Amino acid sequence: MVVVGARTPTQVTELPATTWVIEQEQIAAQARAGVPLKELLGNLVPGLDVGPQGRTNYGQNLRGRSALVMIDGISLNGSRALSRQFDSIDPFNIERIEVLSGASALYGGNATGGIINIVTKRAQSDALRFTSEAGFRSGLHSGDDFDWHLAQSVSGGNDRVRGRLGVVYSKNGGAYDGSGKAVIPDITQTDLQYNESIDLLGNLDIDFGGGQSLKLTGQLYDSGYQPGKALYMGQNLGGAIQLGAAPVNPALLDVRDGFSSDVKPRTQREMFSADYHARDVLGGQDFYLQAFARSEKLDFYPFPGTDSYTIGGVRRSAVYYSTSRQNTDTYGAKAVLAKQFDTVKLTYGVDYDHEKFTGTQVMFNTAQALSSGGLVFNRFAELGRYPTFQTDIYAFYGQADWKLSDRLTLSGGVRRQHANIEVGDFVQVAQQRLVAAGVGTSAQAIPGGKNSYDVTLFNGGLLYKLTPQQQVWTNYSEGFELADPAKYYGQGSYSLVGGATGTWNLLSSTNVANSPMSGIKTRQVEAGWRHNGGGLTTQLAAFYSWSDKAIQINRSTLNIDVVDQKVRNIGLEGQLNYAFSERWDAGLNWLAIITQQQSNGDWAKRDVTTSSPSKMTAYAGWKENNLALRVQGTQVFAVSDGGGNRLAGYALFDLLGAYQLPRGTLSFGIQNLLDRDYTTTWGQRAKILYGSLVAQQALDYKGRGRTFGVSYSLDY
Repeated sequence: MVVVGARTPTQVTELPATTWVIEQEQIAAQARAGVPLKELLGNLVPGLDVGPQGRTNYGQNLRGRSALVMIDGISLNGSRALSRQFDSIDPFNIERIEVLSGASALYGGNATGGIINIVTKRAQSDALRFTSEAGFRSGLHSGDDFDWHLAQSVSGGNDRVRGRLGVVYSKNGGAYDGSGKAVIPDITQTDLQYNESIDLLGNLDIDFGGGQSLKLTGQLYDSGYQPGKALYMGQNLGGAIQLGAAPVNPALLDVRDGFSSDVKPRTQREMFSADYHARDVLGGQDFYLQAFARSEKLDFYPFPGTDSYTIGGVRRSAVYYSTSRQNTDTYGAKAVLAKQFDTVKLTYGVDYDHEKFTGTQVMFNTAQALSSGGLVFNRFAELGRYPTFQTDIYAFYGQADWKLSDRLTLSGGVRRQHANIEVGDFVQVAQQRLVAAGVGTSAQAIPGGKNSYDVTLFNGGLLYKLTPQQQVWTNYSEGFELADPAKYYGQGSYSLVGGATGTWNLLSSTNVANSPMSGIKTRQVEAGWRHNGGGLTTQLAAFYSWSDKAIQINRSTLNIDVVDQKVRNIGLEGQLNYAFSERWDAGLNWLAIITQQQSNGDWAKRDVTTSSPSKMTAYAGWKENNLALRVQGTQVFAVSDGGGNRLAGYALFDLLGAYQLPRGTLSFGIQNLLDRDYTTTWGQRAKILYGSLVAQQALDYKGRGRTFGVSYSLDY
């Protein structure tokens, strides 16, 4: 039974769509052996890209497009297209993960590639139960190459009230690549080296009787960098940026101690939800109501930049060092009614979401940052980084499933969504920085304003049961995304009038009045088949998705534009598992995908910064008495684009195992078994996205070399 495919609990065999369920046993086998959440998801979810190993999950797409990530049905995505959805929960607190592949309108925007719903653990019985876990992983390269975690949970209650409280503390050291060298920290999106995190998750299940129940869930998550080693870029950043006449010398780059900053990379998230369910109301309907609130604060790594300007016909430049702080607060409610008639099930409801975003840029003492080689950062100002905005979204949706016969079911639905967006007045951040540096004394603001848009989305599917063990289906579905208002608005062209003591006059801009926002719709068709029985579990689907507009990144400013450009994804997604006996099983999953964009009437490969590479994961498992072993290998295939950029492929192998002791379980694993030296997909993308700003060697974010993991867990 899953929620992700229908908004109410539904059997996977009743869904005309590609649906995956990653069970707790699978999650634990990977996580306890040392595999982080982003990476285990890439191993176990066929359509999801391999995880980038850092804090960000930028580019970890589902079927080549963005995924909506949720915890217990609460979205972790926002209008501001940030990519830290998987820096959100520890696997110790996860019961299962439900995945719906392909465009969907079930939960609103950002699900053009599908939906990933992380379901948290809850009390399973009235008895008082405890779980304790401790583990570590290391590449055995040095004393600081050591990650460890401690976890504890308690659950129990009575026949009316049950609860669970789980807490996990983790601390990471450094990382080393396959050649034994320290991994250069990710100075763009930040990574998880020298990081501490705590995940505190509590819930309460209340049964009122008479078919009424209430589920309460609260979470505090805090994951942040604790000063350890960082990237030294040479005196005056000579190893990464050319500031004077001397050429860039990447040999100066070094990973060393000495980092000190008033703002450190960090993810802080608070979340609360209340889920009410009542049976047999309003004429025999099931009623579901969820209210939720989420607040998050995201801090990034200090990054250098240069602002260019002209005074008196002379072209000049001003170097700066800054970091971004981005805060999002959301709340809302979702109401669903479901009615089962004789052969028709009707599901309908309303959603409301409110979101407010603010983003600032902390400016550091530039001379001090440069002289320290990018290690010491003392704040001297905090400016606006992005326009402040807020959104209010109202939606109605309805879904009908009609059993035409015992074997054939026809499904169809519609979602109508109305969104109001309010954007504040904003002075372009480059002009704010220049004024702070003494170039000009003021600047005109880009006008904000209000905008609204409507999106209507349809879906339809046909499911046929060949036998009780296998089904085939075909469907059409629509999803949409919205260009990031923070990076879309707030862009302008300025002219300095009156010299260094003058005013920056606004010449033109991208503003609400002239460039109203609208949803970018993605349409998809797919055909699939699944089978479960006789030792064989398999599911595969062929899909084709397309959109008429695209979001394009400006690599000089890292802002975005919405362009009239057709984009399409063509692919085959699947998984096959076979149990040969009680001892042996094997399987593989894969995503074969082509992403193209239309240019001058012809289809060409899309930019590799947004295109997903094809991939395949295969495994073989064996168990005997108390011992279980699994060998798995993942191949990420190379992908190139029409602009001459290429992401190199790589293959990684892992060994995972668990031994059942008289009390508790000892788990162990070796990641990157062959100690391969490679650059992660994100590291390769970062060179393309940021390579015009700093030397590519400073962006070469490598994957970890051979890494050993051991953990012990005890249920009592």
